[in-house]
Amino acid sequence: MKIIMPDFVLPSVAEQTCALLETCDFVTINSEGQLSGEIAGAEVFMLPWQLAPEMLQTILALPTLRWVHTMSAGVDHALNALRDQEGLLITNASGVFDIPIAETVLGYMLAIVKRFPEFLTQQQARQWQLLRLRELRGLTVGIVGLGSIGQEIAQRCQALGMRVYATRRHAERGAAHVDVLLSNEALPELLAASDFVVLAVPLTAETTGLIGAAELQQMSADAWLINIARGAVVDEAALIAALQSGEIGGAALDVFATEPLPPDSALWTLPNVIITPHNAWSTPHARDRQAQLFLDNLSRYLENQPLRNVIDLQRGY
Repeated sequence: MKIIMPDFVLPSVAEQTCALLETCDFVTINSEGQLSGEIAGAEVFMLPWQLAPEMLQTILALPTLRWVHTMSAGVDHALNALRDQEGLLITNASGVFDIPIAETVLGYMLAIVKRFPEFLTQQQARQWQLLRLRELRGLTVGIVGLGSIGQEIAQRCQALGMRVYATRRHAERGAAHVDVLLSNEALPELLAASDFVVLAVPLTAETTGLIGAAELQQMSADAWLINIARGAVVDEAALIAALQSGEIGGAALDVFATEPLPPDSALWTLPNVIITPHNAWSTPHARDRQAQLFLDNLSRYLENQPLRNVIDLQRGY
């Protein structure tokens, strides 16, 4: 079997992959998008986060291709290209990044209530000034999108004594670690109740621009918006206006409409904004988790068993 995958993944999966196959043939892609060999006849493709559209189209058009596994949890970057190909099995990396992203969200919230950015500014200026601090215990977090990342966030927040609101498509199914579970249509209730609104939805046609001027107005004046989803989920211009006017307390942002965030963006200089460069996913365990997921799914694929994390291309996740 011929498999196309990023070159940095190969050392983690090569031995076990070849143990599963009668013959194994790897074609790797480096960080510049260059291939190590001939892709004709490839059956499996592990799709890296950034790949030139022309290369993606070429690989997806292979008549022998049967299964595409994305190395990201979100598939929005390749969704249109994937939808053009009929009969492909598509899986994603859901679950691989849940822990680091959930911990990043907790880091944001702790930094906000303990006012770490202000203390760091004081430290740089050699100033000694006490500040009034808050506790997370007793505050309310609203998680918009209770997928695997959202559930990981909910568990940690509840463990700290926070009240957890969340929205999901099928609220009737219930969820652990959530005090108030709402349908997507009840988003205004979540926004009004939350001290922190955490965006954890996939980017789809339904969620693009989900948080705009009207939704920001529904948040309380001291509430913070946390976005670890995708930049396009938020109307960035409306967010900047709300931050500048004090309509909301602040924002902690890991994702943006344009990445890297342009140097002239007003977000850089606003005192009530925390910026991280789409880095919340980072963990030393990512490669091992990616390898374990791929190898488990490869075993299932060879045995004609249902795969984990199969994507519904119509929904976009």
